[in-house]
Amino acid sequence: MRILNLLIPFGLIAAMSPFAVAQSTKMTQIQIAHIKNEIPIASLTDPTWNLAKDISVGRYWSSDAAPAERRFTVQLLWSRKALYVRFEAHQAEPLVVSEKPDTAKKIRGLWDRDVCEIFIAPDKNESKKYFEFEIAPTGEWIDLAIDLTSGKRVTDWDYHSGMETSSKVETNRVMMAMKIPWEAFGRKPMPGDVWLGNIFRCVGKDPTRGYLAWQPTMTEKPNFHEPEKFGKFVFEK
Repeated sequence: MRILNLLIPFGLIAAMSPFAVAQSTKMTQIQIAHIKNEIPIASLTDPTWNLAKDISVGRYWSSDAAPAERRFTVQLLWSRKALYVRFEAHQAEPLVVSEKPDTAKKIRGLWDRDVCEIFIAPDKNESKKYFEFEIAPTGEWIDLAIDLTSGKRVTDWDYHSGMETSSKVETNRVMMAMKIPWEAFGRKPMPGDVWLGNIFRCVGKDPTRGYLAWQPTMTEKPNFHEPEKFGKFVFEK
């Protein structure tokens, strides 16, 4: 089920503080709270989200500070059935999205538009095998399985995670959420388990397109596929 909810309600969203930007580069792990009940994916303001820590991302892939109007926060929760991820992004420039969004199937090339992404490696001893999940402000999505163990990127385009998405566009803010069932990873975490990964946002058009990263990859050109830079996802009880 793919759910898209476009609204234009409120006014300007306050910018994140420079302190939040500094924190986003120093924090190398995220504690993911466990929830007993599932969250309806369409409920972007469900009170259950208040149990998740707000992770502020305010740096580009290069570690340079991004403008306040491009920064975002991410929240992660886990349940018996799935991993939940919610993005809340400042949006002070025109959206770069499809004019005719299709949420019924994965969209190749989605990364060339405005998207938020999460990479997840369930095996902390094999970070070069990981999964990529993207969501656009339109609710469009893509899921991929990546293998870098050969030194070249091998992508499984037929990978099917069963992820669900929802999104909402407001004045100067975009909210997006995804629900990824544990079957997508071939395993389910136990309390205390540590997985690896990174979190990103692509926003705007060239030549000023922005590539934000929770853990900056520090490559010469924008490149998110750097598993040695992954941070830790720690599953709480």
